[in-house]
Amino acid sequence: MSLGALDYLAAGGAAGAAGAVNALAGGGTLISFPTLVGLGVPPVSANVTNTVSLVPGYLGASWAQRSELETYLSDSRLLAAVAAVGALAGSALLVTISSHAFRAAVPYLILTACALLFFQPRLRTVLASRRAGEGRRAAVLLGGGVFVSSLYGGFFGAGLGIMLLAVLGLCRPDPLVQLNALKQALSAVINIVAALFFVVSGPVVWSLVPVMAVASVIGGTAGGHLVKKVDSDRLRIAVVVIGVAVAIGFWLS
Repeated sequence: MSLGALDYLAAGGAAGAAGAVNALAGGGTLISFPTLVGLGVPPVSANVTNTVSLVPGYLGASWAQRSELETYLSDSRLLAAVAAVGALAGSALLVTISSHAFRAAVPYLILTACALLFFQPRLRTVLASRRAGEGRRAAVLLGGGVFVSSLYGGFFGAGLGIMLLAVLGLCRPDPLVQLNALKQALSAVINIVAALFFVVSGPVVWSLVPVMAVASVIGGTAGGHLVKKVDSDRLRIAVVVIGVAVAIGFWLS
């Protein structure tokens, strides 16, 4: 496909914004994915290209928040393995369905992610007294939630961070900053696995990848350093508004 200088600038700007928002609260791909579709990239190719391009941003954000990850060193390997398996399954599912079916599902996938993010504080409050604790039940609940989120992430990258943060927030009583760091690391694993799969079997628009990758790592690193200074509630609402607008746009187009 033919893209001009302004198209590459738009894609790079969206990737930078996505990297920052993913590091801060999740949902950044709700910015970059529709931007690619708006540039004329078919939905499946846009999703695949977006996943491959944003991997450096996830890695940059994880590195910036590495001190918060120390709390999870003991159980992060198991969660990472669960995330990898789920991501591989979701990626395989994406390349087996038709482009039309995928596009029809996009608005519903986006709204699901937005709903999880919007109701997260209320859900955490309701479930606080019912939390499973640190035993086997909690581990099973957390592992199952991470697997489903990873399956979703491998299939559709937009909103992955929102879903992971919601699952972690429901299953663990840790501070948001630490949960966000774990979310970022798991997101990196999911996107790396999905990207490796798509490199071999997905319709990647390779001309966009270098521009978006550089922009995403800059945005992700910056967002990782700003995560303690940004009002997470306001950012969460902003991402939800963007997501709903994108879903409506898909329905109207």
